[in-house]
Amino acid sequence: MKKTVQWILLSLIVSSIFLTACNSMTNEENTTSKEDMTNHQNSKQGVTADESNNGDSQDSTLDQDGPDAMEDIRIKLTFNNEEVIVNMDDNPTSKDFLSLLPLTLTFEDYAGTEKISYPSNKLSTEEAPSGIDPAVGDFTYYAPWGNLAIYYKDFGYSNGLIKLGEIESGIEKLENLNGNFTVTIEKVD
Repeated sequence: MKKTVQWILLSLIVSSIFLTACNSMTNEENTTSKEDMTNHQNSKQGVTADESNNGDSQDSTLDQDGPDAMEDIRIKLTFNNEEVIVNMDDNPTSKDFLSLLPLTLTFEDYAGTEKISYPSNKLSTEEAPSGIDPAVGDFTYYAPWGNLAIYYKDFGYSNGLIKLGEIESGIEKLENLNGNFTVTIEKVD
């Protein structure tokens, strides 16, 4: 009987040690995975780990601190001898998009509500809401499909939609376009 109790206690101790080791390895993997994700995002944006941690980035336009960090960041959409100006929102997805500029993309109409295009790179969805209810003139990113969308009609709430910015004026220039059209997107100085 005494040997049986000792055997059970020994089995419990070994099992406890094994489970503790497994849990420790899982925590290390999670920490490493988060660090790898941060390093990947920083390398995608051209930021070293040291710059990421201390805020000494070279592009002050995108990395300013404070509530007005991206208040004055605007982009210009040029197509068919027309220009539309977009005020960009301050969020990680918008910043990731700005890092890709300048871009030339082909847009097409989708559902008589929005103009869409597929940039070659997927954008960050860090800190993104689960979705939004876009307004006419919203410049957005639909994460599930990886496409940009400019709304020229009311649509309703959409899961996975992230607002990048808002058109100042000229949404009617996009609304009246039929078929595919090429747009050059660049930052406004």
